[in-house]
Amino acid sequence: MALPGAHTTTKAEGSAASRGGATAAARRASRQELARRIGLGAVVPVALVALWQAASTLGWVSAVALPAPASVVEAAGELAGRGELGRHIGISVQRVLIGFGIGAALGLALGSLVGLSKWADALLGPTIGAFRAVPSLAWVPLLILWMKIGEDSKVTLIAIGAFFPIFTTVYLALRHVDKNLVEAARAFGLKGLKLLTTVQLPAVVPAVFSGLRLALAQSWLFLVAAELIASSMGLGFLLTDSQNNGRTDRLLLAIILLAVIGKITDALLGVVERKAVTRWA
Repeated sequence: MALPGAHTTTKAEGSAASRGGATAAARRASRQELARRIGLGAVVPVALVALWQAASTLGWVSAVALPAPASVVEAAGELAGRGELGRHIGISVQRVLIGFGIGAALGLALGSLVGLSKWADALLGPTIGAFRAVPSLAWVPLLILWMKIGEDSKVTLIAIGAFFPIFTTVYLALRHVDKNLVEAARAFGLKGLKLLTTVQLPAVVPAVFSGLRLALAQSWLFLVAAELIASSMGLGFLLTDSQNNGRTDRLLLAIILLAVIGKITDALLGVVERKAVTRWA
C-alpha cells in the first residue's frame, strides 16, 4: 500500500529532475553557441595572419616594412624576457582603467543631471557640446602645461575621452524615458535621486552600457594620444620608440597588443552588461 503523500513526492521529484534537465540542456546550448561564436570570430584573424605570412614569405612586401609573424613573436619574447613587455602593458591598462573610471563616473553624473533637468540642459548643454567638438590632441599642450608630463596629465586626457560618449548616451536616453513610467513612480512617492536610481537609470541600462563601451574604446584611443607625446612607458611609447628605432616588428606588436587588450576589456564589460540587463532592464 502506498504511503500518504508518496505520489505527491514522486511528482515533485520528477518536476525537479525535469527542471534540472532543462537547465543542463540550456547550459549546453549556451556553451555550444559560445563556441560557435568564438569559432566564427576567429576566422578573419586567422585568415589575416595567413595572408600576412604569405606576403612575408613570398616577398610580396619588404621584410623591413612588414616583418613575418614569427619576427613579431620573437620581439615579444625579447621584451618579455627583459621584463619590459609586462611593464608596458601594465602601465597602459592602469592608465586606461583609472581614466575610464573617472570619465565614466563624471559622464554618468552630468548626463543624468542634464538629461533630467531643463535648467541644467539650458545652462550646461551648450558648453559641454562645444567642448565635445575639441579634438583630443588639442588638450595635450594645455594638460602638459598645467600638470607637466606625469601620470595626472595622461589620466586626465583619458578621462576626457571617456566622458563625452557616456555623457551623450545617458543624456539622450534619459530624455526619452517613458513619461508614463516616471509619473507612475512619482505617484508612489518616488522623487529626486530615488526616482533616478529606482526607475530612470534602470530604464536606460542598455543605452548606458552602449555608452560605456564607446567610452572604453575612446579611452584606448586617448591613451595612445597621451603616450605618443609624453611618456617613457606604455604601449603608446612602445609605438613611438619602435618607429624612431626602425623596429617594425615591435611596432606591429604594440598595435596587436592594443587590439587584443582592447577587445578583452570590451568583452569583460559585455559580460557585466548582460548581467546588468538581466537584473535591471
